[in-house]
This record gives sequence, structure tokens and C-alpha cells, in this order.
Amino acid sequence: MELLVLINSKIGAFVWGPIMLTLLLGTGLYLSIRGGFIQFRHFGFALKKTLGSLFGSKKGREREAHSISPFQAVSTALASTVGTGNIVGVATAITLGGPGAVFWMWVSALLGMMTKYSEIVLAVKFREKNKRGEYVGGPMYYIANGLKLPWLGALFALFAAFASFGIGNMTQANSIAGAVESSFGLSPTITGIVLAVIVAVVIIGGINSIARVTEIIVPGMALFYISFSLIVLVLHAAYIPEAIKLIFTCAFAPQSVLGGGVGYTLLLAIRYGVARGVFSNEAGLGSAPIAHAASSTKEPVEQGLWGIFEVFIDTIVVCSMTALVILTTVDSAGRFVWQDPNLEGAALTLTAFKHGLPGNFGAIGLTLGLTLFAVSTIFGWSYYGDKAVEYLFRKTRFTAQASLVYRLIFVCAVFLGSIGGLHLVWDIADTLNGLMAIPNLIGVLLLSGVVIKETKSYFRRVKNGSLD
Repeated sequence: MELLVLINSKIGAFVWGPIMLTLLLGTGLYLSIRGGFIQFRHFGFALKKTLGSLFGSKKGREREAHSISPFQAVSTALASTVGTGNIVGVATAITLGGPGAVFWMWVSALLGMMTKYSEIVLAVKFREKNKRGEYVGGPMYYIANGLKLPWLGALFALFAAFASFGIGNMTQANSIAGAVESSFGLSPTITGIVLAVIVAVVIIGGINSIARVTEIIVPGMALFYISFSLIVLVLHAAYIPEAIKLIFTCAFAPQSVLGGGVGYTLLLAIRYGVARGVFSNEAGLGSAPIAHAASSTKEPVEQGLWGIFEVFIDTIVVCSMTALVILTTVDSAGRFVWQDPNLEGAALTLTAFKHGLPGNFGAIGLTLGLTLFAVSTIFGWSYYGDKAVEYLFRKTRFTAQASLVYRLIFVCAVFLGSIGGLHLVWDIADTLNGLMAIPNLIGVLLLSGVVIKETKSYFRRVKNGSLD
């Protein structure tokens, strides 16, 4: 066990160290420059094509047989990205990197919009249809079909399959069980059984079943959490200007603002801000494109615009809500809760909401939000892992059997995650998550010319009036 911990810590230090984080930010910056910062120039257009399609032409909800609608695709992707990272990850970033980490989380998101856009464009461009007539795609397919490097695609699929049991399963189940036990006194064993049954019922039907559930859950849970956070912020509105000022000043000079004794440095702010941002919105990891590839859309760029919207909602909106709640609430002694050295992670966020609302409303509301976020993440990642396994066995006679075995193991892991202590699992999940980025970024960077070509072609047709 000690050897496993040592090996994982060494690999983890690299995949979430300065080199990888620079590569993640650098990829987003490179793609943004090469694409003319379309995430900013065409942000209004992206909203029109995404949210506007839901309330206007309904194009966002249309789908073909054996496929899902563009909105269902982004709902499934958001289901996996809007998870405990938006609650626990933000608190961890502030604890380890100081308030300035929030600024770098924003930076990673603004650049990550272009990274995720590129991933999705490639996923739709190079996707295939499987034996059941479903669209399947993602980094493993655009690496294999675009770069002609099937072994590298298989490596990504292998990392994704194993990562799904960590970030997308056991850690989420453990967070749910802990929150439910803390707020309602329910045994983790009972929570684990109920959760495993729910997951089994949903994922056994594949992407169509998952998509039908996530398109209902995701908008509802996002609106609930945003509204819930806004109530806290309205009650603590007087502290918001100072919190925002603190975020920006600590982003570049935390020691001069907070004092040298607190241990925050510029490098820590950048490291934990970027790492938690990526962990939350998954831009650069290559997971979300797997869901987007299943969409019925014919235009890679139009589905890519959903990726811009996805990162915006996940990090700029939801994560910012969590950060501001943490930075504006004070305890009974009049001290800001984020300054308490005994609080970190979920405990910090829970304490902030407890003090942010009267009675026990804060704790109950956060527990409900955390549960919805974590359950939806489990649904989304079950599909990612399933498609990764399908890719690895797609040229054998055992594709269906391998997929079924994966789903059964995945359901069992939900129960085990609910009842087990998972510090090592969290660390391994972090490492596997980072390892996914290596083959994915290679594919995105080497195929960036395809992204730019598709983008120019699409917007040229929009300008000429040949597209809606």
C-alpha cells in the first residue's frame, strides 16, 4: 500500500504540477489566439445557438433515432462536470491557494472554453456509428481517426475507464453518504444501497436513459444551487465588494495582502486555482466530448458552442457562487469562515452555508445540492467509462459483454464508495484524471488545424446566410 501511495504521489505531482498546468493553460491560450478568441467574440452567438435554441426553434431538443439531442448531450456533459468539484473543489482551492486561487480558476475557465470547444468539434467531426447505430466519439476516436494513432486513443480510453471509478463514482458516492449522514443521520450503508439501485436503473438503459434523466436533473439542480447561493449572497451583500477585491489582489500578491505567515504564495494560488478549475469543468481532460459526440447535430461547430456554454455555467457561474459564499460569510465570533485553519473542503463550504442562512436551512440546502451534483456526476461518468470500454473491445466479439460487466462493477463501486474511507481513492482519481489530459491534448493540438478550418467554414456560411 505504501508503494502504491508513493507511486501515485510521484505521478500525481507531475500531472498536476507546473508542467501540466502550464500545458493546459497554454493549450487554451494557443487555441484561443489561433481561433481569434471566438469564446469572447461569438459568446452572444453561442448563447443564441444554445439557450436560444431551447426557447426558440426547439432545434436544441431535436434528435434522430439512436442519438440524443444537442441539449441532452450538454446536459449529460454538465451532469459529470457540475459535481462535488463545484462545492468541495472550490473550497479546497481557497484553503490551499488563498482567495486568489478563484481568479486563476476563472482564467483556466476562460481559456478552457476554447479547449472544450475544440475537443467537441473534433469529437463530432471524427465520430463513428457503433453496431447499434449510435454515434460514438471522443478523444479515442479523433486520435485514432484524425491522427491515425489508435494505440494513443486506446491509452486515453484505458485512463478514462479507470478514472470513471474514482472521480465519477466512488468519490461522489462517498460525498453523498457523508453529507446525508451529517445532515439527516442516515447510515452510509442504507444510502449506498439506495444510490446503487438508482444508478443501476438509470445506466442500464445506456445513453438514451441517462440523457433523459440528466436533461431534467441538470437544469433543476443548477437553478436550485444558484438560487440558494444568491439568497446567502443577498444577506451578505455588504461583504461582496471586499471579497471580489480580495480575489483579484491575492491572485498576484497574496503575501503582501494577507501577510507572509499565512503560507499563501502566487504559485500556490495559480496551481490550485487552475487545478481545481480543470477538475471542475474538465476542459482539456477529454471526458465531455464523449457525451457531445452522441448528439444528433450535423454541425461540429454548433455542438462545440455548447462546450463554451458548459464551461461558463460550470465555473464562471456555479463555482463563483460557491467561492463568494465562502468568502462573504462570517461565524458567530465575527470571523470570516474561510480564515478558520480547522476548516477545509466540504466542511468549509458546509460551515459557510450554515452561517449564511438561519436555522439549519443552509446545511440541508447544501446537502441537497451536493447530492444532486454528485448523483448526476455518477450518471455522466458511467457513460464515459462505458464508451471507453466499448472502444477498447469494439473489434472483438465481446463488446456487449464487456459493457455489461463494466456497468455491473460500476454499480457495485457506488455502494463501496458510500461506505469506505477514500483518501487514497481521491488521490488516485486526481492522478488518472490528469493522465487523461496527456493523450487528449496531443490530439487537440495536432488537430487544431481541423478545428480552425471547421470554424472558418461554419461562420463563413453563417455570414453568407446559408445557415440559420
